[in-house]
Amino acid sequence: MIVLVAFTAATYAAVLIPFKAIPLIPGFTELRPAQALPPTFSLLFGPAAAWGTALGNLIGDLQGATFGPGSLFGFVGNFLLGLVPYALWGRLGPLSSRKPPTMSGPRQWGEFVVIQAVASLACAAVIGWGLEVLRLFPYAVLGNIIALNNLIFGLLGIPLVALLYPRVARWGLLWTDVMPTAEVSRGSGRLGALLLVIGAVGAAVVGNLLSVGVLRAPAFEAGFARQGDPTVVGTALVIGGLAPFMLCLVLGVLLGKGAPAEGRNQAPGAS
Repeated sequence: MIVLVAFTAATYAAVLIPFKAIPLIPGFTELRPAQALPPTFSLLFGPAAAWGTALGNLIGDLQGATFGPGSLFGFVGNFLLGLVPYALWGRLGPLSSRKPPTMSGPRQWGEFVVIQAVASLACAAVIGWGLEVLRLFPYAVLGNIIALNNLIFGLLGIPLVALLYPRVARWGLLWTDVMPTAEVSRGSGRLGALLLVIGAVGAAVVGNLLSVGVLRAPAFEAGFARQGDPTVVGTALVIGGLAPFMLCLVLGVLLGKGAPAEGRNQAPGAS
């Protein structure tokens, strides 16, 4: 798994760094075609892709002159970007194809789109919330840009997975082959998957409503005003309002162990 972590990190960073020259918000985010890689590596390499994506993004920040206090939240957000796809695959109930991710038809394409949307929102939620904590950027601006950037380019993962999955399976390098059987089979992960979805989607909805002032807390705002610091009311509302969803994401990571039954050590296309 260490080799797969290193491979994921190096490949992700190598594609990220050249596009640092095309910023969307200078110093914070840029055009990121590299976002096609996290969902691809996630479905192939599982947990290794989560760590590799987080490390690759950190390397990209260090080499691309965008390293700063927000890089900590970028590390965690990108960890989720590489974790959510493998954690949710096969666990979407009626939306799931219930087969290994070979991208063999519209049903699997649809499952990929939903999963990538959740992964994109989870990543954006953590980074957007983190920069509100640091009082560097409003959630409604940066969070939405990151989510769209991740989703649009992430969908390029569909042809990449279709191309690579059968080859990686033949080489015996899928995460379900590489990891110990006890780890792969530990738990169904359904509760963890549910918490990841609630955390990602809930944070996106509530974060935007709080950030643009649609959701208000008059008593909370009045308390800040009495203390003579009304300028931080919006930031405090976003930080406090999203805290439960951040907790859902943390618990989702901790409880999302194992692969769904249909994805454990099976050949591509097996039912």
